[in-house]
Amino acid sequence: MKLDYQQALNRVADAKGAWLVHGGEPLLEQNLLSAFRAHWQSQGIERQRFELQSVQDWKQIFSALNSLSLFSTQLAIEVHGNIKPDAPSLKLLKSYLQNPQDNFLLMVFPKQESQSLKSAFFQAVEANAAVVALSAYGAQQQQRILQIEAEKIGLQLTAQAWQWLIFHHENNLLSARNTLLGLADSFPEVAQIDIAELEQSVQDQSRFSTFDLGDACLKGDLAQAVKILNFLIESGEALPLIFWVLQKEMRLILQLFEQPQNALQLGIWKNKLSLYQSALRRFSPQQLLSWSNLLLRTDQAIKGLGDEHPHDLLLQLVCALSGQAIFTPSS
Repeated sequence: MKLDYQQALNRVADAKGAWLVHGGEPLLEQNLLSAFRAHWQSQGIERQRFELQSVQDWKQIFSALNSLSLFSTQLAIEVHGNIKPDAPSLKLLKSYLQNPQDNFLLMVFPKQESQSLKSAFFQAVEANAAVVALSAYGAQQQQRILQIEAEKIGLQLTAQAWQWLIFHHENNLLSARNTLLGLADSFPEVAQIDIAELEQSVQDQSRFSTFDLGDACLKGDLAQAVKILNFLIESGEALPLIFWVLQKEMRLILQLFEQPQNALQLGIWKNKLSLYQSALRRFSPQQLLSWSNLLLRTDQAIKGLGDEHPHDLLLQLVCALSGQAIFTPSS
């Protein structure tokens, strides 16, 4: 079956078997993943995460689904990437979908072309589980999504302010949501936000964005990347959002290393292909192999697990993605 974003949010608690989520809207992906993780935690369901770096990873995923730990009766597995299973793994997927028991498989893919959605992989999931398209077309749908975000933080906007917000952010829902958060901090006493408050807030916050951070890292401009990272942290940007951008860029580079001929299928836009290819040339295979552990440690630190400081680990990610070490060998 096919679901849109709102339908998927409403069915998180009842989700069974497997869902395949795809789209190019970071805000919608973050919200849906947060809803799933909160549900799993409330139900005591063990969660594991896999990053697809080769087609062989699918075998590990199905092996994990068939082997619960001693302390778990249910398992939820998140799979992130853009590598479809080969024929043997597709057979394992179909077998799992016929009898998932109480386990759940959540596959998170980037935006897919229409031809890709016709593949045997997507068709198998759609026939036996759910395919969720994370997209928001048109100003009305985008405004409905953002109004829910505004209600969460007790914010109300005039009709003119909504039009201005949608137009200014040019369909970037994540950026628009960040503006709403800034408005809530800057104008806590204002009953209804109008264009004047929006213009002031955007002017105050327009210096850098998380996407500027990703671009600076891809260009190998460490000094600029560190400057942007410090600005984002000091301005109160949510650490999971900073981490999301860095890990997305790292994941794309890892996938490009494995599949250099499939850049467009991986979700890399044509106008940024040369940037990713240039970035990839800076890294040795040994450097790329070290990223998975660093990403895991950062994710755990942001969630309050372990003794490491998330700011320090984000800096290490920025340095790694920029292709430069934090310390010289002599230090």
